[in-house]
Amino acid sequence: MKAANLFIAGEWRLPLEGGRRDIHNPATGELLATVAEGSARDADAAILVARKAFDDGPWPRMRAQERASLLFKLADQIDASAEDLARLETQNNGKPLRESRGDVADAANCFRYYAGLITKPLGQTYEVSDPTILAMVVREPIGVCAQIIPWNFPLLMAAWKLAPGLAAGNCCLLKAAEATPLTAITLFEMIAEVGFPPGAAQLLLGPGDTVGQALASSHLVDKIAFTGGTATGRKIVHAAAGNLKKVTLELGGKSPNIVFDDAEFEVALEYALFAIYAGQGEVCSAGSRLLLQRGIAERFLSCLTEASRRIVVGDGMEPETEMGPLITRAHLDRVMSYVTVGKNEGAELLCGGQRLTEGRFAQGNFMAPTVFAATRPDMMIVREEIFGPVLAVQIFDDDADAVRLANESVYGLAGGVFTKDTAKGLRVLQKLRAGITWLNTYHPTFNEAPWGGYKQSGTGRELGTFGLEAYLETKQINVNLNPQRLGWYRNI
Repeated sequence: MKAANLFIAGEWRLPLEGGRRDIHNPATGELLATVAEGSARDADAAILVARKAFDDGPWPRMRAQERASLLFKLADQIDASAEDLARLETQNNGKPLRESRGDVADAANCFRYYAGLITKPLGQTYEVSDPTILAMVVREPIGVCAQIIPWNFPLLMAAWKLAPGLAAGNCCLLKAAEATPLTAITLFEMIAEVGFPPGAAQLLLGPGDTVGQALASSHLVDKIAFTGGTATGRKIVHAAAGNLKKVTLELGGKSPNIVFDDAEFEVALEYALFAIYAGQGEVCSAGSRLLLQRGIAERFLSCLTEASRRIVVGDGMEPETEMGPLITRAHLDRVMSYVTVGKNEGAELLCGGQRLTEGRFAQGNFMAPTVFAATRPDMMIVREEIFGPVLAVQIFDDDADAVRLANESVYGLAGGVFTKDTAKGLRVLQKLRAGITWLNTYHPTFNEAPWGGYKQSGTGRELGTFGLEAYLETKQINVNLNPQRLGWYRNI
C-alpha cells in the first residue's frame, strides 16, 4: 500500500505535517498497514483544489453520460477486485467475510445505480399564466461536498456518498474513518486508474476533530454529509452553520424489533439474533431493543439465550465465524462498560457480558453475544446506543403497548415487526416514528430505497432518488419567448 495515502488533485500525497497511523487487525492485533495521518492543513489544501475544480474544472460541465461512463467503469473495477476488497475489509473491520462480500457487491451496484439514474430526466417545464414565458426547473450540482464516513461499513459508506455526489457533478472530499481506511484507499486507487478529472474526488485521512472539523467549518464547502454518532452530528451542525451549508446526517439508533405472539417463532428467533449480532452489533440500525409480547416471552427468551450462546465468535476470515471482533480495544471497553451499567441498574444478564480472551481470542477485541432481560425504559442499556452485541429485551401486552415502548426513544432510525397478521403489522409500522421499517424481516438494504431516520437519528436521506436529490440544487428558469418593451415606465 502506498506510503502517501492522501489523494489530492489527482495525485497521492504525503501529509503536510508528516503524520502516520498504524492500522491493526481487530481479530489478531496484527499490523496491517501504516497510513498517512492528515491534518487540518491537508483538509484546507484539498478544499481549495475542490473549489477550483468545481468552479473552473471539467467535472461539473461533463454531460451526464460522460460522468455515468466513469462510474460504470469504477463499478466494474470493484467487481474485478471483489474478493481482494472483501478480504481487506474483513481484516480491517473484523466482520465475517460473507458480510464483507455482500458489502462489496452492494458498493459496486450503488455506483451502477447512480450512473443509470443520472441520465434520467431531472427537470420540469410548466405551462404558466403568461403565454410568452417558458418556465422550467433544472437540477444542478451543489458544489464542493465533504463526506465523512464511519468504520462499520468502510467501503459501502464510501459508495453511498461518492456515487450520488459524483453522479450529480459535485466535487467530493471523502474523509475515511481513522480505524478503517484501507478499502477507501484501494477505492481511490481505482478512481485514479479509471481517470476521473483531478479534484473531482479526493481522499482525506485523519481525526475527526481536526480534519472533519476543517471540512465542516470551511466556508468553501457547500455541503457536508456525515454518518456516525449523534453527538458528533450535533458538532457538525454547529460547525456548518457558519455558511449555512447543506447538511445530511445519518446518526445513531436504538431500534426496536417487535415480536408478536402470533409470529412464525423460528423465523422471528433467527431474525432477532441477526438484528443485533450482524456486524457485531456495530450497525446504526441494529435491532438492539427486542420487544416481546408477553404470551411468548418466556419461551422466546429461553431459546434466544441458548441460540446466542451457540453463535460462533471468531476471526472474520474463518469460514465458520458468525460474529467477529469489535473494531478497537477502546470501543470494546466502552461496550463492556454498558454491561456493568446494566447489571448495576438491575437488569438480568441472561448470557454473555464478558470479553473473550482465551486461546484464539487472546490478541483480539472479542466479546460474547449478550442479552439483558427484566429491563426498564429508564435504563441506560435501553435508552443509549451501545453499538455492540448487547441486546435489551422489553415485554409488551398489546399493539398500543408495543408502539408506546418502541417510540419511547430519542432515536428513530429503524424498526421491525414480526407477526402473521399482515394488517396488524402494517398498522404498527405506520405508527413507528422511524425512517426504515421491516415486516417479518430485518436489515435488508437496497440502493433503490431511501435510508435515514426520524428524531435524533439524523436529517435528510441517502440512497434512492432521495439520495441523488440531496446532492442537487433546484433552479427556476423563466424565458421570455417574445421580448418587447414592458411599458411599465413612461419616461424611457
